[in-house]
Amino acid sequence: MIENQIINRAIDFIFSHASKEEINVKTVADYCGYSKFYLERLFKAETGESIYSFIKRCKIELSAFRLKIEKDRSITEIGSDYGYSASNYATLFRNHFEKTPAQFRKDIVEHSFFHPFFYGAENKLETYEECAKKIRIEMLPDFFVLYERRKGNYHQLEDDWCSFMNHYGDFYTSESIFIECTKNDPSITDPDECIYDVCMTVDPNDPRLKNVVQKTAAAGITSRAGVLALPNTMTIKGGKFAIYRYEGYPQQIYSAYQSFFCRWLAENGNRVDNRMGFDIYRRIDKDTLYMELDICIPIV
Repeated sequence: MIENQIINRAIDFIFSHASKEEINVKTVADYCGYSKFYLERLFKAETGESIYSFIKRCKIELSAFRLKIEKDRSITEIGSDYGYSASNYATLFRNHFEKTPAQFRKDIVEHSFFHPFFYGAENKLETYEECAKKIRIEMLPDFFVLYERRKGNYHQLEDDWCSFMNHYGDFYTSESIFIECTKNDPSITDPDECIYDVCMTVDPNDPRLKNVVQKTAAAGITSRAGVLALPNTMTIKGGKFAIYRYEGYPQQIYSAYQSFFCRWLAENGNRVDNRMGFDIYRRIDKDTLYMELDICIPIV
């Protein structure tokens, strides 16, 4: 678990500024208000990666996601969005994915058939028409949430939710909404390197949030980096979203996502922006694990 609030701010900054802007260790450190050397030490302790390596990986993988869903745009144009020249982009892309951007774009739909978690699960992409019937466009509000951030395989989500509720179950009310923010597409990012958040909406003025901070400080609880571990809160930005209604079991959620990406987004011309995508849990049967959730992808 990535517990440190400073590092979580740094991660969010990197993801939201990876395109169109010059981003490096200094810009991240300046944003967080710490020296490069101090932030590097914290970042490495929490994530296992240096800030430089993390930025480099995020930029190339986010650009690959654009190659996947923005079929009407040229490779050069997408590479330029992330600060690469045409020749530099081809070289760095090949070093990371062991194939050229053109070959990646050609292969990615077929590659997305292979389930990275449930290896025996049936993974069938829907047609554009099948997918479109499940999608609506809506304006969503902001969500203020209490969250825990993980770096690892989405296959562990059930255990992660149990851990989260053990920590913060007292904050649950009848008005609470459970949200899962996934920052990576596991058909592109190594499944064991994915970053995701398990979240629950809370009242930002709930005095218990301050009480948790006070109890944590009194107990001297620290993160792996040796810094005071406080409960993480954030505002998930609302706005315009394409929302896919999923009804089924955990094994098929990956297929729903890939249908959303490879069929609906890739074929209808909608543009994804830099806000966070997330799932809203609408219903889950604890015995059978049947679930109904809204997969929310931010669009321009």
